[in-house]
Amino acid sequence: MSELFVRTLRENPADAEVESHKLLVRAGYIRRVSPGIYTWLPLGLKVLRRVEAVIREEMERAGAQEVLLPALLPREPYEATNRWEEYGPGLFRLKDRRGNDYLLAPTHEEMFTLAVKDMYSSYKDLPVTLYQIQTKYRDEARPRAGMIRTREFLMKDAYSFDTTDGGLEKSYLNMREAYMRIFRRLGVPYVICSATSGAMGGSRSEEFLFPCEIGEDTFVSSPGGYAANTEAVTTPPQPEQDCADVPQPEVIDTPQATTIDSLVEVINRLSPRKDRPWTGADTLKNVALTAVHPDGTREVFVVGLPGDRNVDEKRVEANMSPAEIEMATPEDLAAHPELVPGYIGPQVLGPNSPLRRRDENGRPVGSVRYFLDPHVARGSAWITGANRNEKHVVNYVYGRDFEADGFLEAAEVRAGDEAPDGSGRLSIERGIEIGHIFALGRKYSKSLGLTVLDRDGKSTVVTMGSYGIGVSRIVSALAEKYHDGKGLAWSARTAPAHVQVLIAGKGEELREAAEKIASELEESGLEVLLDDRAKVSVGVKFADYELLGMPVAVVVGRGLKDGMAEVRRRRGESVNVPLAGITAAVREALKQCD
Repeated sequence: MSELFVRTLRENPADAEVESHKLLVRAGYIRRVSPGIYTWLPLGLKVLRRVEAVIREEMERAGAQEVLLPALLPREPYEATNRWEEYGPGLFRLKDRRGNDYLLAPTHEEMFTLAVKDMYSSYKDLPVTLYQIQTKYRDEARPRAGMIRTREFLMKDAYSFDTTDGGLEKSYLNMREAYMRIFRRLGVPYVICSATSGAMGGSRSEEFLFPCEIGEDTFVSSPGGYAANTEAVTTPPQPEQDCADVPQPEVIDTPQATTIDSLVEVINRLSPRKDRPWTGADTLKNVALTAVHPDGTREVFVVGLPGDRNVDEKRVEANMSPAEIEMATPEDLAAHPELVPGYIGPQVLGPNSPLRRRDENGRPVGSVRYFLDPHVARGSAWITGANRNEKHVVNYVYGRDFEADGFLEAAEVRAGDEAPDGSGRLSIERGIEIGHIFALGRKYSKSLGLTVLDRDGKSTVVTMGSYGIGVSRIVSALAEKYHDGKGLAWSARTAPAHVQVLIAGKGEELREAAEKIASELEESGLEVLLDDRAKVSVGVKFADYELLGMPVAVVVGRGLKDGMAEVRRRRGESVNVPLAGITAAVREALKQCD
């Protein structure tokens, strides 16, 4: 410890919001350089390398071969797959001295594809799975939570290459099993959730989420085993309703109805239903959103959903990738005077809008596109905006009085909603994404011309899978899982050292005994951190031990005169052990620290 490049802090850093971030900085594992950019210090780097080692072992076990591709990449391959634009502002773009465009890689699908294209040309060369552990760069708008969301991060990405869809399925399941082994060995709890593919593309996608209250991802699960990121949840089809007895639409003055509750109260008083009272779930809320496309163009569109639910912008964005979604601004709406804010109705939206024209093929174009959330059933009657100030319309029936351009999953998912597969009611949790696997298919190989000759000598497009693990993020996930009020508490598999030896007192005899114990432990194959600091109090040494989080400590102190030392588990009890039995006692304690 007297030579280790470390500085512990007693106070939490001002910019740290979550425990893992606070403790990794306080314990001297990482230091902030700028928002979303961190330096790995010696102790943190050791934990990072432990995680890498487990990943490498399981990748090799799964038959994957390691390569290392550059992080600085030319523009052309990303332009061929349209991702130079699709990534939008999240991409770090730069020019060299000759004016050529480059990027700092956010991910490497294109380069792996070109590497295989350069090397292989026959079905006999495949299947093959390649992987790397490499730094990635994404210009995050809001870096947060230390290493959980950063602008520079370490990622393991693997890519499988097969000639058939059946081969891709086999490779996908092989990687899925490898991920399960990795997270089990590291001691990271996980849930496998169906997910959207987003800008990556592909036919199938699953996330490995670490359940955690501070996670940015929200996922659902059911008693019957269904699990999905909320962005990927689909609403069960709503049965068509019989609208034969629904009266014709009626426009009602609603000058005081500024909320859903007040609107329902007014309508129940002025135009009551015959069968039951109107509720918030009978109001059709029409929300104006803006899709910001990769080229920067802004498109206003409207989503209609039951008024008792809010719009989940992340769900909308997942289904409109690669566009980014935000609420429409007053400036956006100024270009569409037909929309009356606060009273938007379907009358001027969708394919039946009087503002819409048709192209030469008869397809509707022009006016603001209108989507309905799948909770809206055909034949259902609604209270909705009349597209006139202080006026609403009642008994407005979808399919009779208005149409839409299509359906879009937009409404928030709630605890208690029915699972799409009928496996029970959903519960909602938060989690941190630590892994993501994709069945990419032929998107990248087709764009970049990756083909091989099949058994019949015919050219066939290779099919691909992509498999990512957030290596640096796992360190934060482990710190979030394994800590207490005093500091970090690593497992034996991930700690920067197996045991910390503390000299609890003054005198050359204590120092010599501690150094001898440390040497014996090292000779037995254990990694040791010796706190040999002479001018530091015993209380500070114990506080640092608890903050740093080594799984086991050996305390050399007053028991030495009786030939004893204390073996203490960071997450357990302590025992006094004869000096001759220290190594065996430490190894036994370590078995209980995984």
